[in-house]
Amino acid sequence: MLPQERRKWILEQLSKDEKIDIDQLAEQLNVSAMTIRRDLSTLEEEEKIIRTFGGAILNKPLIMETPFLTKEGKYSSQKRQIARKAVTLVSDHSTILLDSGTTNLEIARLLKDKKHLTVITNDIKIAAELMDSEVKVIVTGGELQNGVGALFGPLTEQILKNIHVDLFFLGAHAVHLDAGITVTTFEKASIKKMMIEAAGTTWLVADSSKFDQKSFTKVCDLASLDGLITDDGLTAEDKEKLKEHLKVVTAEVGEAT
Repeated sequence: MLPQERRKWILEQLSKDEKIDIDQLAEQLNVSAMTIRRDLSTLEEEEKIIRTFGGAILNKPLIMETPFLTKEGKYSSQKRQIARKAVTLVSDHSTILLDSGTTNLEIARLLKDKKHLTVITNDIKIAAELMDSEVKVIVTGGELQNGVGALFGPLTEQILKNIHVDLFFLGAHAVHLDAGITVTTFEKASIKKMMIEAAGTTWLVADSSKFDQKSFTKVCDLASLDGLITDDGLTAEDKEKLKEHLKVVTAEVGEAT
């Protein structure tokens, strides 16, 4: 096999397996480990892979922050159905924490008929959505992130240190079996970690477009969460892998009305 063919084969394997091992590649291709290292060095120079200890992963672009108005219209049917599943977990007389983001905004829209409910959030859009309802709303305070509507910083952290809630719906920029839940900034990761700590139960709410993606910094492993609500865009194989880490609830988009 020519070097170009070998490197193409390596990339094809990475697209399937996400990470590869030098010794396994050498055995599969019947070449030396040194030859594989040279191939990986070439692919790294071409910015197609990232070298790891003993192997490599694909060089996928990181998921970065998207303005709220851009995100709101994307995957709207999926988010609505995820929200419908989520609100079935909310009991009257409970206190819940809603993370910032468009999926949690959909959840807020469905909470208005709940009785004696308290919602705590760091998202001013969610607070505004619930403003004319019977729901008691507590806004964390903090520094406003322009274009997104979320509150972060020391004031937000001070509130989160001193509360306990029954249920937290966590949003994420990216979800990955190995990398876990990742977001775009250290500040966001810190806030989300504190929210998880404040909650008796935490459910991740994320549409299928967020999966097999990585953003800048880690919030937690999937196994740290109690459950996941997502749409029917994931394969059966993906769902089975996720179920090894947490409970998975699927919202059928075909149910949308």
